[in-house]
Amino acid sequence: MRLIIVSGLSGAGKSIALHALEDLGYYCIDNLPVALLDAFAERMLAAVGDDADGGHFARCAVGIDARNSAAELAALPAILAGLKGRGIDLQLLFLDCRSSTLLKRFSETRRRHPLTGDDLPLSAALERERELLQPIADGAERRFDTSLTTQHELRELIGRWAEGEVRAGPTLQFQSFGFKVGVPSDADFVFDARCLPNPYWKPELRPCTGLDQPVRAFFAGEPMVDEMFGDLITFLESVLPRFAGENRSYITIAVGCTGGRHRSVHLVERLASHFRGERGQVLVRHRELS
Repeated sequence: MRLIIVSGLSGAGKSIALHALEDLGYYCIDNLPVALLDAFAERMLAAVGDDADGGHFARCAVGIDARNSAAELAALPAILAGLKGRGIDLQLLFLDCRSSTLLKRFSETRRRHPLTGDDLPLSAALERERELLQPIADGAERRFDTSLTTQHELRELIGRWAEGEVRAGPTLQFQSFGFKVGVPSDADFVFDARCLPNPYWKPELRPCTGLDQPVRAFFAGEPMVDEMFGDLITFLESVLPRFAGENRSYITIAVGCTGGRHRSVHLVERLASHFRGERGQVLVRHRELS
């Protein structure tokens, strides 16, 4: 039996993660009280032993959050250790997120944080929740920071992780952008592709983007593009391993051109394809195309 415990901050994407696991065939329960976890696992183990009825319980996922009491959350590590001792293939996944992003998400959705009350505003509730869940976060086998991910990206990342395609280490996020709009504030590395030939000046290519075949064909005939791509690969492969021990969730590599629609998009797609084959945990964002 495989059991994934999904925990994390409210608004960080626990429901999305559980839905992604459910789509993969996991039997999912959200907000299970910690006090019932041991009994649940015992019942699922018994069901799995019954070939006639329990096959679909062989993979389960349970969401646990700060709606449990502080005492119950403090007891969770010992409960999980006991489950592992019974032969359950157990993994603990924790979803983190920046407080500024969570404040924005709750403001946009108008949802109520489970710990807020008359005497506890949202900002204080978020900090209280972090304190309650810190022991769980510290013991997690995998931790994802969802501050920069869309719902679609998170579903994809969770699916690849659950299927064993995401290795340890930070997620690489490749982002294209237009300098005329502004440089992304969250980028760790910024590269300028404005030195490359610009398809914008070809009337037939102007309505296209770097995702379209005519633009890819245009760049295929330009040696400068391959040369810059090779230089970026050489540089990134030399520096990225140095971040392995820094416990970072994301490294964002931004490539810009004038409008963020042709040159930068093309390079980002090629870079992502290269590193996806090596690392398996790569996200792509085209800021000016979204």
